[in-house]
Amino acid sequence: MGFARTCSVALVGVEGVVVEVQADLEPGVAAFTLVGLPDKSLVESKDRVRAAVVNSGAEWPQKKLTVGLSPAAVPKSGSGFDLAVACAVLAASERLDPREIADLVLIGELGLDGRVRPVPGVLPAVLAAADAGYRQVVVAERTAAEASLVPGVSVLGIRSLRQLIAVLTDAPVPEEEPLQEGRPDPMLAGLSVPGAGLGTGVLLGERQPDLAEVAGQAKARMALEVAAAGRHHLLLHGPPGAGKTMLAERLPGLLPPLTPQESLEVTAVHSVAGTLPAGQPLLDRAPYCAPHHSASMPSLVGGGSGLPRPGAVSLAHRGVLFMDEAPEFSGRVLDALRQPLESGHVIVARSGGVLRLPARFLLVLAANPCPCGRHGMLGEGCDCAPQVVRRYRARLSGPLLDRVDLRVTVEPVARSELTGAGTGSETTAEVAERVRAARERASARLADMPWATNSEVPGHELRTRWRVDPGALAEAERDMERGMLTARGLDRVLRVAWTVADLAGHDRPDAGDVNCALELRTGVHRGTVLAGDRP
Repeated sequence: MGFARTCSVALVGVEGVVVEVQADLEPGVAAFTLVGLPDKSLVESKDRVRAAVVNSGAEWPQKKLTVGLSPAAVPKSGSGFDLAVACAVLAASERLDPREIADLVLIGELGLDGRVRPVPGVLPAVLAAADAGYRQVVVAERTAAEASLVPGVSVLGIRSLRQLIAVLTDAPVPEEEPLQEGRPDPMLAGLSVPGAGLGTGVLLGERQPDLAEVAGQAKARMALEVAAAGRHHLLLHGPPGAGKTMLAERLPGLLPPLTPQESLEVTAVHSVAGTLPAGQPLLDRAPYCAPHHSASMPSLVGGGSGLPRPGAVSLAHRGVLFMDEAPEFSGRVLDALRQPLESGHVIVARSGGVLRLPARFLLVLAANPCPCGRHGMLGEGCDCAPQVVRRYRARLSGPLLDRVDLRVTVEPVARSELTGAGTGSETTAEVAERVRAARERASARLADMPWATNSEVPGHELRTRWRVDPGALAEAERDMERGMLTARGLDRVLRVAWTVADLAGHDRPDAGDVNCALELRTGVHRGTVLAGDRP
């Protein structure tokens, strides 16, 4: 009787669970049994592994073979267990030394010819292995760079099972046939999920549009700057063609580069979703996700058959989630945003399990004044009945809008502004530098605190630990008495006021900073100078 074990990783959302792969050989009729709650793609690994072992020059054991995946209560899915199953079988049949693979974590799919194909989710899998104390990982050659992002882990990238057998037996490593120049690499197909990026509107690795291309819109540009500096949610309201989408697409360029920890978080989500750009193992820029208004609930918050997969709110983690034509989204879909807006994560419950997915994003909503978009415009006739306009606007519920810090009306661009575009307009780099300086002021103030930006600071801390100038809240208190502000709204005004003060270089918000934040939230003109124009 032969027995051997090695390890692989099962992904549950964007978190990994180390799985022990055990192989047991007993005398009897040749059979291959796989146990441990495998899904359909994992059950099919029996045929893939057998063909890969034989075509790699090794002998397949003609005995009763049982492969167990432990812990058995954790659902296992995908083809990433192939490499671990093959090595466990070879060690049980004494082709490999069982001690050589006992402390290895092997992640990869096997082709019938023995080639090792990459699988999505390598980064979170290796992170889970490192957290469990494993220090040696074997992956496909194409994902070795991604796996090497985890510190303290020795990564071996291989192209075939033959090469791994040679490494483990101290034999000469065979050279695999190189890919002919000009031919597509079939190995890259395993790294992407068909339609994953298209279905969510994820834009990664593309040219960043410049803010200087936007004509006019001084107030909206200032709102973008405040949103980027404090990570405040934003509503752009205005007629079609005013530039709402142009403004939203330029917001990611204003955000500072991701920190090393944020890069790992974002890369892990996109690795699982299969949306990592080819040849870019680490994402260091804020992602931008713009789902279509027909997006379903699972595509937005996460879901799918069996265990849920990351949705648009998770793909926009540490970046921007832009919802164009927001009132056209389903009411259930919009209200589902309330939880991640407050907590920074989303809890998805499905028949296959309950998952916690990261979802700390900057939300940008764009809305027309009515279904036809011409309501209230000079020289334009609106065909929408009053009740239709009311119903259209009511799709953005009060509880959702209460969580949006900045609400800006985007007016149509004047002819003089349009023909003079590019003259005197600030570039993305210039505004991003001010955003970076404001973020640094906030970071210095929030040092040794669990918050990184002003939008994350609880209202109680803002009212007790960091106070504004005396009398600065007079306008805000009057708005509360009139019912124009809720308690949550006052906290959010304070957060925006601190961001405005950081952009202006003030030690703490004065009356002008608070009134500017009130104007950005309520849309009511307060007679103050815009933050971007103040000394």
